[in-house]
Amino acid sequence: MTLLRPHPLAARLPSPSDTTLPHGFTVELAPGTHRSRDGRLLVGGSPLRLVRLTDAAVRRLGEGRFTVTDVTSAALARRLLDAGLVHPRPAPVPVADTTIVVPVRDRAGRLDHLLSALRADGATADLPVLVVDDGSEDPAALAEVARRHGARLLVHPYNRGPAAARNTGLRHARTAYVAFCDSDVVPEPGWPAPLLAQFTDPAVALAAPRVVALPVPDPGLLDRYEELRSPLDMGATEGPVVPVSALSYVPSATIVVRREALGPGFDETLRVGEDVDLCMRLHQAGWRLRYVPTARVGHRHRTDLRSWLAQRAGYGTGAADLALRHPGQVPPLYAAPWSLAACALLLRGRPAPAALAAALTGLTALRVARRMPDADHPARAGALLSLAALRGTAEQLLRCATRHHWPLAVAAAAVDRRARHLLIAAAVAEGLVDHRRSGTSLSAPAYTVLRRLDDLAYGWGVWQGAVRRRTAAPLKPRLALRAVSRWTAARP
Repeated sequence: MTLLRPHPLAARLPSPSDTTLPHGFTVELAPGTHRSRDGRLLVGGSPLRLVRLTDAAVRRLGEGRFTVTDVTSAALARRLLDAGLVHPRPAPVPVADTTIVVPVRDRAGRLDHLLSALRADGATADLPVLVVDDGSEDPAALAEVARRHGARLLVHPYNRGPAAARNTGLRHARTAYVAFCDSDVVPEPGWPAPLLAQFTDPAVALAAPRVVALPVPDPGLLDRYEELRSPLDMGATEGPVVPVSALSYVPSATIVVRREALGPGFDETLRVGEDVDLCMRLHQAGWRLRYVPTARVGHRHRTDLRSWLAQRAGYGTGAADLALRHPGQVPPLYAAPWSLAACALLLRGRPAPAALAAALTGLTALRVARRMPDADHPARAGALLSLAALRGTAEQLLRCATRHHWPLAVAAAAVDRRARHLLIAAAVAEGLVDHRRSGTSLSAPAYTVLRRLDDLAYGWGVWQGAVRRRTAAPLKPRLALRAVSRWTAARP
């Protein structure tokens, strides 16, 4: 047992020394990428990208999968990977050279379950485990659990927060990779192998599994809601983790990192959102991050209403710090000016504004079509992409009204009958749309009520953090000045 003192943290992280994909590295076209019949045009990724390939690149991509064999194919694979148009398909690697770090405060029973699962899994049974006791009230209980499972125990004399606890484990690890596991997770067998394989790419600093709900014998309403809408579950779609995208961060409930990439590690001044901050700093330093949902860990979600609401509000309080540290990277809304204008016109509910909104959408569709004259059906592609952008903006506005900006929406509804009707319609419509998409067994009314409570709690936390930091940064929208990013692939 080692007694530890606080360690100062520097925010800057080192950059990767090499981003060249090695020979033998394979990539495969992402399922969401659309390809023209001649193979020259690719549309996909998040944010959406339009990519025009050279003839040589088309031949290299073939049926949608290719392996790096030289410098030019490595460059092509890198650009397509970074755009989110292809996914890596690395060869399996042995589970080795990895230390598991478990930050914990009390929760001896949960720690016992986690360590039992790690030791029962052949992939992790012999890996070194560091348990960091972050100021427990009953340190003896944790010490006994760690001793029984052959884990090394590191002790903070007082509680310093999860970021500091993880950093303590990071400093004491002597392996190339470190897996952080919170004490309330139970990994599924074989979980580390798909994550460690991602580090075949020398530019990858972090890989994260999917965090799913642990089964409960008699699930209640919140249990069933959390199975689908836990903020820790990033869904079933793999991809790169990039700020202001569909996958802008991954939670630190379980992640595997390249130790040299983390430098001093998490920012210890943050008690909430330290994982989001780390993802953004790694991205800023030039590292790549991957989400790999084929690797899974179970998590004990909060399902007591009071603690559930407190957790959601607590998450919201971290938005202000993140918005101040990373300007423009955590906006409540990210949309093109034309789509915002079109939505505002449609909200007027009158023929003339609706016609103008249709004209704006049509002009945008025409512009997009002109950028892809070699598409199979340029006009159809432009129309579909523009309508998708309009729908996405409308859904974001609904979310803002019921989540980040609900205090403003409620204030407007209190003095204006039209605003009141719009707010009620938005709250119901967004809940029903999301209920249909989720495929939940919950009834639509129950799901919608829980969805609104979720948003109210998080939004309240956002405003608390904004007031505390005296900033409107987490409430400011960001304009997307390009509907579709465009570039031509390097010639292989």
